Amino acid sequence: MLNPATYEAILDSIPHRLVFVDSTHVIRYLNRAAKAWFYTKRGFSELVGQSLFACHKPESRDTILALYERLRQGEEAVFVKVTPEKEKASMIAVRDPDGNLIGYWERFEALAPEVPSTIG
Repeated sequence: MLNPATYEAILDSIPHRLVFVDSTHVIRYLNRAAKAWFYTKRGFSELVGQSLFACHKPESRDTILALYERLRQGEEAVFVKVTPEKEKASMIAVRDPDGNLIGYWERFEALAPEVPSTIG
C-alpha cells in the first residue's frame, strides 16, 4: 500500500487541474496544478476545507448541483463546459467500494490542438 505522500506525488504529476470535492461540496484536495491556478493566477487563498461554491459564480450553483445529481444517479463523468482557457471541464464521480458516491473531482483538461489533415 502506498503512503499518502506518494498518492499526493502521483496526483501532483498530473498536469491538469484536479480538485476533489466531497459529497457536501467541500473542497478536500487540490493538486499542484490546481493550487497554482487558483492561488497564484486567480488570487484565492486556502480553498481546502471551503465550499466549492466559494470559488464559483453564484449562478453556477444550480448547474453544479444538477450535474452532481447526475453523478448521484449513476453517471461516472459529466461534461461541464469548455473554459475560456480552452479546457474541457468535467466532474468525475468518486465512489466507495460499495458504489456509494462520496464526492467528485473536477478535471480541467487542455483540448488537443486542431491538427490539419495531411490526407488529401
